[in-house]
Amino acid sequence: MTGTNNVDWKTLSRIYIVLLLLPVSAIAADEYARDRQQLVEEIEQSVRDTSLYLDKEELDPRVMTAIGDVPRHEFMPAAYRSLAYTNRPLPIGHGQTISQPYIVALMTDLIKPQPGDRILEIGTGSGYQAAILAELAGQVYSIEIIEALGKQAEEHLAQLGYDNITARIGDGYYGWEEHAPFDAIVVTAAASHIPPPLIRQLKPGGLMVVPVGSRFLTQQLVLVSKEPDGQLVTRQILPVRFVPLTGGHD
Repeated sequence: MTGTNNVDWKTLSRIYIVLLLLPVSAIAADEYARDRQQLVEEIEQSVRDTSLYLDKEELDPRVMTAIGDVPRHEFMPAAYRSLAYTNRPLPIGHGQTISQPYIVALMTDLIKPQPGDRILEIGTGSGYQAAILAELAGQVYSIEIIEALGKQAEEHLAQLGYDNITARIGDGYYGWEEHAPFDAIVVTAAASHIPPPLIRQLKPGGLMVVPVGSRFLTQQLVLVSKEPDGQLVTRQILPVRFVPLTGGHD
């Protein structure tokens, strides 16, 4: 018996074969597509809610596209992967956290990354911020002081195909002199002051974003602009809370 509601088994078998040939990671990524889009919308609302601090109501669309493209769940410990697209910081071990996506997007927007830029990141952590930067810049150099985290992040970034990120283990307070000067610097841990080595390694005309303050007092996200003549202009953006910058310095 035939009819218009009959199943086309030949077509279904072809679809099944195609699905079998897809990498598991590609299928899993699709499962998170809606979550990433929802996260983008939540960040956009957070920007509007904090517009008085930011002096803007939206971030660079390129930044938001990167947030929507980068698989944050790939940078999460298995125990927290189901929370990967909540707009909040989460533990990644060793007393460290993966930053709130809103803060990642904001810090990225503040340094205005361009395709040919060389960007230094202090505090690789999970590798998520480095991945966002790599979507927008030419080359990213990232330093992590905790060896286990740094090696893990480097492996994840390589597995995801980020070949424009160079990472190493070290004390980020002192920057990465051999690759300086940098068009922009992102510091993902709170310092009691803006590290002088990073100021020296920032290119004239460059931008640095750094949380300044102690663990127990109010921290401020600070945007540093280095003028062509080397003078610094700083602007406090909004209060934040970051883990402290560690190392053998004051």
